[in-house]
Amino acid sequence: RRARLPRCPGGRRGAGGAGHGQAMGLGMGVYGEGKSYLSLGSGVVSGCYSRGITTSDAFRTLVSPTGSGFMLETVLRSGMQLVDWIVRTTGSPSAAALEKAAVDVSAGSEGLLVMPYWAGVMSPYWDGAARGAIVGLSLDHEPKHLFRAVLEGIAFEQAIASEAMETQAGGKPAVMIAAGGGTNCALLMRIMASVLERRLSVSPVNEAAALGAAMLAASAIGWFASPETAAEAMAAPPTRHVEPVDGLVSGYRARRAIYRDLYRATRDIHVRLGDVGQV
Repeated sequence: RRARLPRCPGGRRGAGGAGHGQAMGLGMGVYGEGKSYLSLGSGVVSGCYSRGITTSDAFRTLVSPTGSGFMLETVLRSGMQLVDWIVRTTGSPSAAALEKAAVDVSAGSEGLLVMPYWAGVMSPYWDGAARGAIVGLSLDHEPKHLFRAVLEGIAFEQAIASEAMETQAGGKPAVMIAAGGGTNCALLMRIMASVLERRLSVSPVNEAAALGAAMLAASAIGWFASPETAAEAMAAPPTRHVEPVDGLVSGYRARRAIYRDLYRATRDIHVRLGDVGQV
């Protein structure tokens, strides 16, 4: 969290900071209404601006890094680290090799559905006892099916998170800007855009969080009048965009409705398994 600090003796102003997700959003030029950010790193973090304070289990409410308004933010702990886990566990040579194979797998991964709570779940359930689930396995499934199902599960989770967050914030922002290592996975980006049913713009800045911190510093030392004007001057506009695949949207919408029920269907089982483990 960040708060404005009082002016130091002599008229100099102290510098504030920001969390990683907030700083990344600022570095991508997301600091007000109309835009949201999506960080596809080890975890998946998304956020959008809210003029007034609003709270919900569906997101966490943070002070905006500009000091004006608030940022609503969702977090999925198992993002690209879950993709790495699938690669290691299946003995595949690389994520790129699995992605190449998974491109030929039909949407829905031939009946597989993954709930990506390998590291528990933060928003919206705040349940550290929750664990991941792979539903629908058959003898016909291969590592490529698991890989695609993981990407789809991450996208389903993000779609539900974004819907809840943006409803509270006052509506769906016109622009969503993505950054992080996951943007290098073309299959994930096509799936994500299709499940979210929106265009995704990709930030050209690899270290957007560092750039956001630099914007705050530049404002603090007086190079710019405010963090907003620093972001306006320093943020690089996206040059790559990913559109939803029309043929995937309706099928993913139906699967997302099934995914929404998966946590409640498995919650008590995970609790009971945890209790047995303590005996």
